[in-house]
Amino acid sequence: MQGVLTGFAVIAVVIAVGYVLGLRGHLGPQGREVLTRLAFHVASPALLFTTLATADLSVVFSSRLLVTALSTVAVAGAFVAVGVVRRWGVGRTTIGALCSGYVNSGNLGIPIAVYVLGDASLVAPVLLFQLVLVTPVAVTVLDLSGGGGEGPLWRRLLTPLRNPIALGSLAGVAVAATGLRVPAPVMDPLTLIGNMSVPAVLLAFGISLCGSTMPMRGADREPVLLAVALKAFGQPAVAWALASGVFGLRGAQLLDVVVTSALPAAQNLYTYASTYEVGERLARDAILVSTVVSVPVLVGVAAVLG
Repeated sequence: MQGVLTGFAVIAVVIAVGYVLGLRGHLGPQGREVLTRLAFHVASPALLFTTLATADLSVVFSSRLLVTALSTVAVAGAFVAVGVVRRWGVGRTTIGALCSGYVNSGNLGIPIAVYVLGDASLVAPVLLFQLVLVTPVAVTVLDLSGGGGEGPLWRRLLTPLRNPIALGSLAGVAVAATGLRVPAPVMDPLTLIGNMSVPAVLLAFGISLCGSTMPMRGADREPVLLAVALKAFGQPAVAWALASGVFGLRGAQLLDVVVTSALPAAQNLYTYASTYEVGERLARDAILVSTVVSVPVLVGVAAVLG
């Protein structure tokens, strides 16, 4: 339980700092945009590369990953189905689907894995699945649904290779799969740059809260409510059902997959929405509300299954 509270406290402090920066205007009128572009085009690709380049890809074949993948597909698919019926648009529906199933496995998942589950590596399957498959697919859809959807077919097919997030992820997997050792003079600067990713995302998120209205109001109220419900309650429920009923996981293994599935929506989803200028308020509100709601959910899961 202490790990849950510690993880949320760290995030809250950094977001609060971003809010104060925005309130006082220390970074100027373009501060949020600069931080967002820094995270998307430079820091996040570097972080993804350094993380995946040294990862153990054998976790791809674990039952825990299958539970994560299936639960993510289930809740994201539910949001997409509603989005199609309600005609929310491709870009907006993609952002909402991400907010429904893309968990905060990095800056919140790691401390919770350490303090609650006792092993930081337990978030690796979730991290790899999201970085290797979910992120490239999502940003490709966002590219093709916007300006990237125009032009010759060959250019559209190469969209993942032109996106910095996808490129960083794929490059890291390639290095890990081949067993290559990146020299320290190359890896160390990338690591240093990648360390800017999470703070930049959280600060930009905090700045975005300045002058904004209360969450879950206006035209985005319905998709926000749906995304939060699927993320906070739907995904952990599906993960529990799959892990215990299909894969026969018990004890610590069952706790691991349910806790990671109950993590709130990741802050970097706001970076994607802001970069593509689609569903920004949806992403911001869903991340904020799911983070608040996930606190009692995670405490309850840890108490019941722990």
